[in-house]
Amino acid sequence: MAVRNPMGPPPPHDPLIAAAAPRRPAAKTDTEGAIGDVEAILGYHFQEPRLLREALTHRSAAGSGRGSNERLEFLGDRVLGLAVAVWLSEQYPREQEGALGRRLAHLVSQPVLARIAEELGLPALLSVAPGEARAGVRRRASVLADAVEALLGAMFLDGGLEPVQRFVRARFAGTMIAETDPPKDAKTALQEWGQARALGLPVYEIESRDGPSHAPHFVMRVSLGGEVEQGQAGTRRAAEQAAAQALLTRLKAGMKGR
Repeated sequence: MAVRNPMGPPPPHDPLIAAAAPRRPAAKTDTEGAIGDVEAILGYHFQEPRLLREALTHRSAAGSGRGSNERLEFLGDRVLGLAVAVWLSEQYPREQEGALGRRLAHLVSQPVLARIAEELGLPALLSVAPGEARAGVRRRASVLADAVEALLGAMFLDGGLEPVQRFVRARFAGTMIAETDPPKDAKTALQEWGQARALGLPVYEIESRDGPSHAPHFVMRVSLGGEVEQGQAGTRRAAEQAAAQALLTRLKAGMKGR
């Protein structure tokens, strides 16, 4: 039996990828009217549309019998990890746990999920309270990442793992192909970048922490070599990773521009 090149891209004939045909929707703010658009994005028709509506409801818009997407996000986080783990084990049969773990951590990271949410046009489809909308919550990376996970949780409850796998393999393929070698986590990469240039170690500080105890929101600040960036997430660790990635991206871009 031929072994697939572990460093090559996913095969074009993969049926789970071929079955997904997501499209970017026209911008809408009415969640009820956007159901068809979101189903087109996901390449999946919901038997229980209430799950989809819940997945698109930010906690600020919940109430009066309408639940937020936090429970679905909790489930979707685990479902996404499983779908990605299965995919990676197929694509890289010769890699060991450590390398596969780094690939998985990168693929399910907040920056990757937020970017995918932007590509899909999810910010316009999220239901948020008017005040939160004016504050720009729809563009917050942590909110977008949570929305993607909530959608996957909803798909899993409605149709099982297969539609989740189709979506993941279609939407995450470019990110996986771009990483020829197992990526390092952002904090480690930033630390090594700074040490290689005698800049010392990155310093992380809490900029703010708000939200209820069951759904906190952290804003972390990282500084290195006189440069500063911020990251936001639902946990301190994830916010540190987001801040490190933002600073590392800017530092590398600055080097290329010289």
